[in-house]
Amino acid sequence: QVQLVESGGGLVQAGGSLRLSCAASGRTFNTYAMAWFRQAPGKERELVSRISRSGTATSYGDSVKGRFTISRDNAKNMVYLQMNSLKPEDTAVYYCAASQDYYTVSRFGSWGQGTQVIVSS
Repeated sequence: QVQLVESGGGLVQAGGSLRLSCAASGRTFNTYAMAWFRQAPGKERELVSRISRSGTATSYGDSVKGRFTISRDNAKNMVYLQMNSLKPEDTAVYYCAASQDYYTVSRFGSWGQGTQVIVSS
């Protein structure tokens, strides 16, 4: 099972950018689809973006389309989330997750500890 460690969160003003990183352990990283989820206080965890094993397929939640970009580097066992034009409503704890099934959101797991993103207005 893959283990995940997120980093890159912080405090940023609205309109700013952050790049989140997720480091994965293990030699089977390229057999996993990867995803970023987020959870704001008092809200359920939601899918932000996901990327297929090879990186050729990606998808985004409606609220982040055109602003966020997911990518991965299988040689480095890393997945990234570039977040631009940040809004206060993007404030949340962001989690990295893995699944061997890109298409079934509920099967993403192996959660990391999360990284806090705070966007000030």
